[in-house]
Amino acid sequence: MTHHHAIQPPEGPPRPRLAWSLTAVVLVVALVAFGAVAALWPDKADVPQGADPYGSVAILDATVTEVNPFDCGSTGTGPDNIPMVEGSCANVTAETERGSSAVFTLDPTRYVGGAVEVGDSIRVIEVQPEGQPASYEFYDHQRGPQLLILAVVFAILVAVVGRWRGLFALLGIGITLLVLLRFVLPALLADQPPIAVAVAGSTVIMLAVLYLAHGVSIRTTAALFGTLFGIAFTALVGAMSTDWAHLTGVGSEDDHLLLATAPAMSLAGVVAASMVIAGLGVLNDVTVTQASAVWEMRALKPTAGRAELFGSAMRIGRDHIASSVYTLVFAYAGTAMTTLLLISAYQRPLLEVAVTEGIAQEIVRTLVGAIGLVLAVPITTAIAVWLAPEKLRPEDVVTGSRAL
Repeated sequence: MTHHHAIQPPEGPPRPRLAWSLTAVVLVVALVAFGAVAALWPDKADVPQGADPYGSVAILDATVTEVNPFDCGSTGTGPDNIPMVEGSCANVTAETERGSSAVFTLDPTRYVGGAVEVGDSIRVIEVQPEGQPASYEFYDHQRGPQLLILAVVFAILVAVVGRWRGLFALLGIGITLLVLLRFVLPALLADQPPIAVAVAGSTVIMLAVLYLAHGVSIRTTAALFGTLFGIAFTALVGAMSTDWAHLTGVGSEDDHLLLATAPAMSLAGVVAASMVIAGLGVLNDVTVTQASAVWEMRALKPTAGRAELFGSAMRIGRDHIASSVYTLVFAYAGTAMTTLLLISAYQRPLLEVAVTEGIAQEIVRTLVGAIGLVLAVPITTAIAVWLAPEKLRPEDVVTGSRAL
């Protein structure tokens, strides 16, 4: 007995004319993006360099050799008469990398929960006035080995599970960090147009990440076009929302320090630019998923019309939208957990707190990113349906046979 079944490769039959046309479009996008990066690239002299807050003091590695806790009671009040932490202090002795003995006292804010123990690797600030003995202050814990181990474990797992895709994804992470550290951040500090910097940098990042992680194909190009729409839309709405909501970008002590370091920089523009960059990861996730869903469904049902294909892919997209919106909210809740706990402890009304600069920035950033994400799903799906292999008539479906 012979059984016939449909065999349709996910990418469909070769379509050289479409492939060359899309290649030309992508090359134009790449040339524009790299041209914008070149035009916006700041001169080194234009990038503000903040003064070292520790001046000429030395920061040394040290190992804790002795810890003597004692009850120091209340530490008084801080700014705005806010009570400081009450609890245990500690006199700490540590041996520095130079062989000297560093003695200093930790107040409850630094010794909370017995954070320093004998044998801990720490860093200390050495102050050496001329003609006087050195004094020491606690700087921070040494976390380099722990961070390195976690990074290595992550890279190994990605490479083992993802294989070549995983290795290329790791390369994409490296390119992302390179673009952010060498172009985006210096350009923002040099007071280049924040939205233009964010869009140009994000486009270069996505061009590299998408094709490295998912391969060069029409399907990846469909995801790229959907991602570019999301970037452009988020940039436009982010700029409008920042102005409309009167976000100045000055909502924390770090913002004040940044403004003092780079007074010419527009912090409001930086807020809008951050909306573009913050949503790249989730945006890339949904656009790739939607393009892949369209291609896989076309392979499973080559006779389906475009409307049917779009409807089926959007059913997947709606589930993805729901989970991605949760991801954005949970990500903010996790990173702002300390702030949320403080608000809860003070028992202040939620609406009163939500409209403050610091919280409002995060709310607007999350909502703008979510709006761009939601709209990118149908746009990407429509582009993917348009670029997917064409519908086949039942009699044109390629068949094979096998004996039963």
